Amino acid sequence: MREWNSEAGRAVARLRAAALAVVAAVAVAGPVAAATASVVEGEPPAGSAVMSAAELYALYQDKSWQWQSGAGRMDSTDRRFTAWVDGEKGKSWAEGRWLVTDGGRMCIKADWHSGQEVFPARTCFVHRIDGGTIYQKKEPDGQWYVFRHAQIRDDDEANKLVSADLVSGRLDEWMPARLKARPAVKQQAKK
Repeated sequence: MREWNSEAGRAVARLRAAALAVVAAVAVAGPVAAATASVVEGEPPAGSAVMSAAELYALYQDKSWQWQSGAGRMDSTDRRFTAWVDGEKGKSWAEGRWLVTDGGRMCIKADWHSGQEVFPARTCFVHRIDGGTIYQKKEPDGQWYVFRHAQIRDDDEANKLVSADLVSGRLDEWMPARLKARPAVKQQAKK
């Protein structure tokens, strides 16, 4: 009986982790799904170039990315990534890092928290540019779409990158007190 209970408990934990993975994937992939009006057939134009790490850093640094039911924040300090989602599946928040490469990738590696569950996730987007138009695709199997037109349009996904910090206030409310103290300890240890 005890083995069944522990196996059942592990199965429930796996199901909860899978549900949290879906919440995290929808939160980060939501912008891509919303941009279907600018989907590119096939690949970006043949003359497009892979965006450099410096270009991507300038695009994302110290910006919040507004999502349908939340937001993610890419802070320049320590390349810290934080996020929150308040959707149909409940509230969750994330903490991790973001990185950019000269291969045109911006990746987010974060632990998503929901209740007592934690799910690590990595999401990457690849970027190309042509004549001022930025193309983006979620890896590995997303569709290319226009992230920002050369002549910026109101419906460009890039317009959802804003300088305002849309995340820290929610994290202050949602993050357990024991985790809030953790960064302060790290900062003191560096001195």
